[in-house]
Amino acid sequence: MNIFVTGGTGLIGRALIKFLANHHTITVLSRNKNKVHCTLGHHINAVSTMNEVDFNAIDIVINLAGEPIADKRWSKKQKHLIEQSRWQITEQIVNGIKSAANPPHTFISGSAIGFYGRQTSPVDENHLQCFDEFSHHLCKQWEDIANMAQSEATRVCILRTGIVLSKQGGALSKMVPAVKMCLGGPIGDGNQSMSWIHIDDMVGIILYLIEQSSLRGVFNATAPNPVSNNEFSQHLANTLNRPNRMRMPKKVVELLFGEMGDLLVYGQAVLPKKLYDAGFHFHYPHLSDALVQLYRD
Repeated sequence: MNIFVTGGTGLIGRALIKFLANHHTITVLSRNKNKVHCTLGHHINAVSTMNEVDFNAIDIVINLAGEPIADKRWSKKQKHLIEQSRWQITEQIVNGIKSAANPPHTFISGSAIGFYGRQTSPVDENHLQCFDEFSHHLCKQWEDIANMAQSEATRVCILRTGIVLSKQGGALSKMVPAVKMCLGGPIGDGNQSMSWIHIDDMVGIILYLIEQSSLRGVFNATAPNPVSNNEFSQHLANTLNRPNRMRMPKKVVELLFGEMGDLLVYGQAVLPKKLYDAGFHFHYPHLSDALVQLYRD
């Protein structure tokens, strides 16, 4: 099959394309074609604009692009960049799909568990009482745009992704150095929930959605056992054989990160009900096993 991927040089994209490239023809959108070839290999087709993509010749679109949400303080300018890096490219994809005479049969588009906003009780895909804040606004508009591609010819699957655990980058790349220096520990009271997923299961979910052509709609891409921030910190410290004594007060988080610190102070326990109902099997349903695989195997 011919598969078109945006965000292919990102954390999830790199891991996914390693699997897809063995059996399919992959085209990746990137402003830097050399980066695509250096990161993914010269066997990957690289395009720098959407105009170079013939959607009549594409079977599957996987949309993973977007400015990192937690790398910088949320200034007005940064919020706009975060939004437009997701909304614009998704709209361009939708327009390409809708204008094709023979459109892709599958469109898998990213989102995030930030859709739910801060929550104090477990939620699944049926939850509608989302907390009205920036992350919800961002993800809702992102999903609304992607769903415009839905038709009899094209199914749309949306992934509300949690914290992706990988040694190759992402959240752990920011946490692990502090823990190794014995500076890691819970944030605030540590009671906020963290919904996470091992990178192998993240890739597995996308492959599963590709294979199961009857599936469509929203899917929570999270492990079935979310944990509190206290538990996450303790498991990570145990895995790295380090103490877990330090704690970052909520006021310090707010001072350092501003509004973006809400992602750290508040959380949500997100359950992958639709994936379970569809028969998906998680290789790493428990955090301790996921961390051991990443750092001890």
